[in-house]
Amino acid sequence: MSDTSTSQTERSAFRSIDAATGLAVGNPIAVHGPADVEAACVAADAAFDAYRATGNDARADFLERIGDEIVALGDDLIVTAMRESGLPRARLEGERGRTVGQLKLFAGVVRRGGWMGLRIEPALPDRAPLPRPDLRLRMIPLGPVAVFGASNFPLAFSTAGGDTASALAAGCPVVVKGHPAHPATGAMVAGAIDAAVAACGLPKGVFSHLVGPGNDLGSALVQDPRIAAVGFTGSRAGGLALVKLAQGREVPIPVYAEMSSINPVVLLPEALKARGAALGTAFVGSLTMGAGQFCTNPGLVLAVEGDGLDAFVSAAATALPEAPAATMLTGGIHAAYEQGIAALASHAAVKEISRGKVGEGVAQGQAAFFETTAAQFLSDKALGHEVFGASSLLVRCTSEDELHAVLRAAEGQLTATIQMDAGDADMASRLIPLLERKAGRILANGWPTGVEVAHAMVHGGPFPATSDGRTTSVGSLAIDRFLRPVSYQNLLPELLPEVLRDGTTAPRLIDGVPAN
Repeated sequence: MSDTSTSQTERSAFRSIDAATGLAVGNPIAVHGPADVEAACVAADAAFDAYRATGNDARADFLERIGDEIVALGDDLIVTAMRESGLPRARLEGERGRTVGQLKLFAGVVRRGGWMGLRIEPALPDRAPLPRPDLRLRMIPLGPVAVFGASNFPLAFSTAGGDTASALAAGCPVVVKGHPAHPATGAMVAGAIDAAVAACGLPKGVFSHLVGPGNDLGSALVQDPRIAAVGFTGSRAGGLALVKLAQGREVPIPVYAEMSSINPVVLLPEALKARGAALGTAFVGSLTMGAGQFCTNPGLVLAVEGDGLDAFVSAAATALPEAPAATMLTGGIHAAYEQGIAALASHAAVKEISRGKVGEGVAQGQAAFFETTAAQFLSDKALGHEVFGASSLLVRCTSEDELHAVLRAAEGQLTATIQMDAGDADMASRLIPLLERKAGRILANGWPTGVEVAHAMVHGGPFPATSDGRTTSVGSLAIDRFLRPVSYQNLLPELLPEVLRDGTTAPRLIDGVPAN
C-alpha cells in the first residue's frame, strides 16, 4: 500500500539528492501528510487480524517472495541507491544480499515455529492442597509497527530491512517512514513489497510506505493510536525524540531505537608487542570502511602504555594519510562530522595523530585519528560522544586499573573488541565481565565493522547504544521485540488456538520439558 488516497496536488514535493554532487535529481516526489499517515495506520489495523492468522508456511512464503521481488528489481536498484547514498556498487550489492538473506532467515524461523513459544501445563485436578488449572501459553504479535528507514543502510536497515522483516515475521503489519536521503531507492523496494503482498493474496494494509523530508510525518506516525511499536535506527537525538513521543501517548508503546555507539577496541599488551604495527594498519581499514558511516565503527581505542603501542600509533599514522576521502551519505551528516572532528582538533587535551586525504567533491569525509590520556577522558564526558564518520580517539592508560576506570565510565555500546594474544588471557578474563555490562557483542581479534545476520547475533546494547538493551535489531532474536505472551486458562479445547490444542506437532514445552 505504498500509494495513498491523497492527491499529489494537495501535497508539497521534494526531490532526490545525488550524494556525490549535492544536486537534486529525478522527478519530484510527493510528500505524504497527516491524512496519509492516518490512512496507512487504519489500513494496517484493519489488516492485522487477517495477517496474524496466516499460517507459518504462508507467512514464510511471503517473506521469501519479498526477497525474490527485490532481486527482480535488478541493477536499477543498485544504480539508484549508489546515486542517492554515494556508497559503492560492491557495498550495495552486498547489502542487497544481506537484505534478501535476512528475509529468508526469518522465513525459516517462522516455518520452524519456535518463535510462538508454546507452553502447556495440563490440569492437575487431584493436586493437593489445590488443583492446578489447565494453562497454555503462546506468543502473539503486538500489532501494526512503525519502522523508520536508516540513512546509512538504504537497503538492509530501511524499507525491507531487519525491523520490517522481523515485524512481518512476527505477524505485524508495517508502516515504513522512508528515509528522505534515499527516497527513490525506498520507493523501488516498497514496490517490491507491494508486489509480494498482492502475489500472496494478503490485505494491502500489511505494508505501507510513507515519505517526506521533515519530522512531522514521523511524529504523526508514532502518535497514531493504532501503532503498537516502533523500530528506529539513527541518531541519539532522533531516537530519544521518538521515545518521548511514544511514552507521552495515552497508551505508551515500546520504541526499539538503535542510536549511538563508539565501539571501544581494547589493545592488550602482548598483542601490541607481537603485532602492534599490523594492528595499526588493520585499524585504519576498519575505521575508514564506508566513510566510517557504520554504527559499529571503532570510534574509541584503549591501551595501557607499553611496548608496541607506539608501533600501533606509527602504523596508523602512516596508513591514514593514504586513505581517500569518501562521499558521505548526506550534506547534513557531513556537516555534523566536520563539526565533530573540529571540536576534537581544538580540544586542549586532545592531540591529532593523523588525517586522511582531503576530498575534492562535496560532502567528502576526511578520516581523522586523535589521542588523549585516560585522566583527560575521565574528566570530560564529551570525549566519549559519537562522531559519526571515520573519526576515532585513542585513550592512553597508565595501568590496567585506569583502563578499567575508562571502561566503567564509558556509555553503553553495541560492541566491544579485545585484541589479544595467548599471554593476555588473564587480563582479558578480568575485562570480559566489565565489557558484558557495557556492550551487546564482544569480539576477540577482529574489528567491529560488519554484522553477521545469524541466530546468535546481538546488534544492540545498553543505553545509549539502544533504547532497550534487552533486544537486538539483527538476527533471529529480533522477532521477539514484536511479540507478547498470552496465557489461556481452562479454555475449552475448541476455543484454544489450534497450535495449543492437544496433538499439535509444533515445538512446545509440556510441564517445562521440550515435547518436540
